[in-house]
Amino acid sequence: MDSTTPTTGDISRMYDETAALSQVFIDGQEHLSYWYDDRDGTPVVEAARRITRKAGAAVDLRPGEHVLDAGCGVGAPAVQLAEEYGVRVTGVTVSAVQVREARSRAGRAGVSARVEFIRGDYHRLALADESVDAVVAIEALVHAVDVAVPLTEFHRVLRPGGRLAITDCTREQHVSAAQAATFMADFKIAQLHSVPEWISLLGAAGFEVEEYTQCGPRVYGMGLRYLNRVEELRDELTASFGAEMVDTLTASYRSYFSRQADIGYAIIAARKPYR
Repeated sequence: MDSTTPTTGDISRMYDETAALSQVFIDGQEHLSYWYDDRDGTPVVEAARRITRKAGAAVDLRPGEHVLDAGCGVGAPAVQLAEEYGVRVTGVTVSAVQVREARSRAGRAGVSARVEFIRGDYHRLALADESVDAVVAIEALVHAVDVAVPLTEFHRVLRPGGRLAITDCTREQHVSAAQAATFMADFKIAQLHSVPEWISLLGAAGFEVEEYTQCGPRVYGMGLRYLNRVEELRDELTASFGAEMVDTLTASYRSYFSRQADIGYAIIAARKPYR
């Protein structure tokens, strides 16, 4: 592991520290939002729920199924999937603060009987072999130094015929490895794969890729709208977190979303083969 790559402890601390902000800023949907075009005026939070909904639809979630939400954050996607698809969800995160916040969210939503959250690492899941029907990983694998490890774990815990949905930023194919490395170092992420690379990695882990959508212009390409969200909430954010943090957040979003020609966004659906 490169000395600049965040460790599991670093990631845990980062999410411990940002859990409260994510609750205020995007109502716990700790991933990007989806807009159809510049005229789509859908609020940020509802546009983020579209990504969660698309992940659920990509793997055809059905009532009563058991779903693993790998890298579940503060629980908003898991609660949404339980409410909209009637599934049972186990959420896993390395952050103790996120687990606490997620359990509270599930309680408020009245779904605690069907949604549980545990502190754990998707590299080493505390789940039995062939115990889940579907896995969703919504912008979670960005922290995996070797993506093959969690993919192998997902394959292990899925039943034969089980489905996997991954949503994540991707490297456009014209971007060199050096350019991608710079982006990863700037934003302390461990990987940025192209869609063909994802397909290859999933195949090597034993999955059959059934569908993928490259929707970068509607997701990463719309990211500068987050600056409007900061301004909308500036007073509330300043009161809760301080003016310096709000200025840092603004600068971070402006920098992160400045590379729209280089970064895409994919929703990938794969299946563990039936025996």
